[in-house]
Amino acid sequence: MKGILRFFWKALKWIGILMVSLVVLIVLTGLVFRLFSPQPQPPGELVDIGDFKLHIHGTGEKNNKPTLVIEAGAGAPGEYYHWLSEGLKDSIRVVRYDRAGIGYSEMGAAPRNPETVARELHKLLELSGESPPYIMAGHSYGGHYIRIFTQLYQDEVSAMVFLDSSHPEAGKRLQLPPDPWFLNPLYKIGAVLGDLGVLHLFDRNFGPILWAPGLPEDIINSLKDYTFNGSLLWGYLKGDGDDRWADRLKTLSSAANDFGTLPIKVFSGTHQNDKALLRRGIDPENFRTQRKQMQQELAELSSESELFFLDGGHVTIFTLKEHADFICKHILELSQNAGL
Repeated sequence: MKGILRFFWKALKWIGILMVSLVVLIVLTGLVFRLFSPQPQPPGELVDIGDFKLHIHGTGEKNNKPTLVIEAGAGAPGEYYHWLSEGLKDSIRVVRYDRAGIGYSEMGAAPRNPETVARELHKLLELSGESPPYIMAGHSYGGHYIRIFTQLYQDEVSAMVFLDSSHPEAGKRLQLPPDPWFLNPLYKIGAVLGDLGVLHLFDRNFGPILWAPGLPEDIINSLKDYTFNGSLLWGYLKGDGDDRWADRLKTLSSAANDFGTLPIKVFSGTHQNDKALLRRGIDPENFRTQRKQMQQELAELSSESELFFLDGGHVTIFTLKEHADFICKHILELSQNAGL
């Protein structure tokens, strides 16, 4: 019996040594991979707006037509919106950027809050030579931000576009369960692994971490830059994913609820995973009904609005070219009607 126990503990010891050695090997490989890989070269430019730099990528000629400014979803890179830029750049100016701490942008020292995000974007546009009027487009969480930006700079915004945008009451009305306790620590672990080069190693060898079906291969490859270090997750944790001011963002967004006759177009995907919802204890029919109603309420922010439901998902309504082309057609209508 003692011999069996001795063998058992010896086996556990060697398994432990092997596991620790494997972890050390992965971390060392990740660090070497990060140190000796070419540094990411952001498209567009990095603009110093004071004590840090923000990444901005403009396409299309600057002219007297409104400029489309895209506010990305939570933690999302500006390159996600490639097909919108491609579809519009021959007609109007299109601007994509990364919020502070996300993607190629540096993290600012100022406390993160919704007004700060709006004012940073406004300063970025001014310093990079962009000029109003702007058509503000917000995807997902970005829908909250464009409502706040438009309220602060009403005279500079000629229209708004919501791309499967969040609603201030989404959590309550969709009956979403609270995030599991381990999610935030998991993000932090992921951020540390990013700093160590492990995420970059995984991304390069096993495929992109960021989900972007329908985008061209070169754009999907460029998304790998966002896992070169831990900035993507650290930026999310300090910004969009920080519960300390997420409620304030939704409150301010909810208060910005009357835009008069400002033209608004709302695009929403209809796809949802009923099985995944049921696993989380969410009623799919209530989810579908409430989601549709909330998109309708976004359209009701103005008396001059249109609502479109597309046969796509939360991301594929703009990463699939056929959906992006439909959206571009309607954005061009907004641009052409801006001077009327």
